[in-house]
Amino acid sequence: MNYTIARMEPNDWEQVRAIYQEGISTGNATFDPEPPDWDTWDASHLPAGRLVARAGENILGWVALSPVSNRCVYAGIAEVSLYVGNTSRRQGIGSSLLATLIESSEKAGIWSLEANIFPENEASMALARRHGFREVGRREKLGKMTFGEYAGIWRDVLLMERRSKVAGTN
Repeated sequence: MNYTIARMEPNDWEQVRAIYQEGISTGNATFDPEPPDWDTWDASHLPAGRLVARAGENILGWVALSPVSNRCVYAGIAEVSLYVGNTSRRQGIGSSLLATLIESSEKAGIWSLEANIFPENEASMALARRHGFREVGRREKLGKMTFGEYAGIWRDVLLMERRSKVAGTN
């Protein structure tokens, strides 16, 4: 498949939101039952690292960063969100998005990336490991699902981390 990795623009939101909803529908992407509106999403994500995989006018997947804390000492730590559309999975798109995100995050001075992944989401864990993330902890019964096949079930979340060898080394 022929695609490019490009900066996410506000007018991409409709397609980004649809891909986000596909991920939510799996039950193994997030505790959120539905994507937020653009303004809410925009306010909660960092300007750096907002990327899409684009084939012509079609968005195939996206990746973005959100801060883990408002405290200044954590300014170089961000949480990764990565979603690939149902019809575009297992084609290397997630890997391309994550590799480009890592590079752009390091240029932005981010020294540590975190990923919170449901243990049932083996594909996401494998992708993270291929890009240098390691499991640093398991948060047991972190939250109770409110929708889908896991509704009413307490879910564990694995915390995975990637420390840059470029940013934050001084």
